[in-house]
Amino acid sequence: MKFFAISDLHLSFTSEVVPGQWEKVELYKPMDVFNPEWHMHYRKIYENWHALVGPDDIVLLPGDISWATRLEEACHDVNFLALLPGTVYTVPGNHDYWWQGISKVRRLVPENVRPIQNDHAMVGDIAICGTRGWVCPNGYQFTEQDEKIYKRELIRLENSLRSIKGNPSEIIVMMHFMPTNESHERSGFIDILCEFGVKTVVYGHLHDRARNYRLPDEAWGIRFHLVSADFVNFSPVLIAEK
Repeated sequence: MKFFAISDLHLSFTSEVVPGQWEKVELYKPMDVFNPEWHMHYRKIYENWHALVGPDDIVLLPGDISWATRLEEACHDVNFLALLPGTVYTVPGNHDYWWQGISKVRRLVPENVRPIQNDHAMVGDIAICGTRGWVCPNGYQFTEQDEKIYKRELIRLENSLRSIKGNPSEIIVMMHFMPTNESHERSGFIDILCEFGVKTVVYGHLHDRARNYRLPDEAWGIRFHLVSADFVNFSPVLIAEK
């Protein structure tokens, strides 16, 4: 069994996707207006995913799945995940406005998608935890309102990790945001990750020039993987194999 990760799919389908009929796909927010590399990025994701991921594999998806603002608008985007092999574990990103209550989200998503919020999932003896995260103190334009959200996300990360029972062989954490500020100062997120002995974190959110702020591959005894779709060439990245 292999563990892959990719984030920031930024889907916006106006109808159900039929693989192979890519010329018929319509989007309400095409991503190639931001950068040409995003042209038909959903096809790249579909083909790369099928080339790498098997039915028994795991794919971690740390947020920004859909541009939808309401739950019902996200149906075509989350149904796209049903076309992909493997089991998908996910947390929301800052653009996932459609993620409106974990119970409603779990009713919406297809069977191969497992949302995580204030809890965890066990895959064999590996615990998968996560939360959206947020910008961190002393970061660029960090505000009083950010402080409130940041503290709430600290609680959600701790809740997720505390929900683990027993002694897993490894804990993998998904966060949409990088768990530090741009200067990589130690944050409350890092304190919690270290407290619970987390060794692997996958995160997204950083695009274009912001990629320059990414964390080193290892710090504080933690391995960090930036897996924004455009950073990983729209292909799931192998992070572990068991």
